[in-house]
Amino acid sequence: MAARRGADPLGQGRRGAHAQAGSGSGDTPIVVSVVIPAHNEAKVIGRLLDGLLREAVPGEFDVVVVANGCTDGTVAAAQPYDVRVVTTPVPSKREALRLGDEAARGYPRLYVDADIELSTASVRALADVLAAPDGPLAAAPERELALADRPWPIRAYYAIWTRLPHVRAGLFGRGVIAVNDEGNARIRALPPAMADDLAASLAFTPDERVIVAGARAVIQTPRTVADLMRRRVRATTSVSELEQASATAGERTGMRDLLAIVAGDPRLVGAAVVFVMVAVLARRRAARAIRAGDYTTWLRDESSRD
Repeated sequence: MAARRGADPLGQGRRGAHAQAGSGSGDTPIVVSVVIPAHNEAKVIGRLLDGLLREAVPGEFDVVVVANGCTDGTVAAAQPYDVRVVTTPVPSKREALRLGDEAARGYPRLYVDADIELSTASVRALADVLAAPDGPLAAAPERELALADRPWPIRAYYAIWTRLPHVRAGLFGRGVIAVNDEGNARIRALPPAMADDLAASLAFTPDERVIVAGARAVIQTPRTVADLMRRRVRATTSVSELEQASATAGERTGMRDLLAIVAGDPRLVGAAVVFVMVAVLARRRAARAIRAGDYTTWLRDESSRD
């Protein structure tokens, strides 16, 4: 059972200064801070906190939930847990991350999306890597995509997406980015961007970041093709924003990538066709927002929160 506490009307939670146990394998106790921006996440925040805190000892994790612009029961859903809740009326992930950083007390520090699932063991694995001498500046878990009951076009799309080299190597699209203090300074210096996880991934060279095999984040994929399109239009728009701001948004998917994937597994021909169709439609639908310079409208996938 996850660590819970009595309801606290101020949402302050426990204020232990140091962990009684470290990240799981080191001799020096550390406090791992976890910042969770949450905008109307009442349906899913408990699922995340259940797994994250299930095996944690008191004071091991400093968890800060930042309820930003919420009009639902996100605050009430988070308060029974051993966390601190910060609230702001501004519905902005960027602002939520800033407030969470100000409230957080320790390093390594994890930024975690409220709609994923992450275990205590995965948090410890990420913290261990970042706390090691001469370790990387940033880390992220492996992805575990929830696809079992999704329609075939969605499973087909992700069959290709997860095989793309830059997707396999990047920190983005995992719902978690973990940093040490130097890595934190690097990402805090970034300009605002819709694709905050992609921007954070690009802020580190390949030898400064790592995907930790012992950590795993469960990502809820869209349940409908319409919601998949919302995600992809948002992604296409945000990549355009990064390209305009910095002349790069990392590697683009090309036909060479798709041909290599299909050559490795010819059964994926149909999936590759679906992937291309989704990509083309997403670019067309994103074109209007890009022309207007609209990089603030957030097309949210509600189906993955059911």
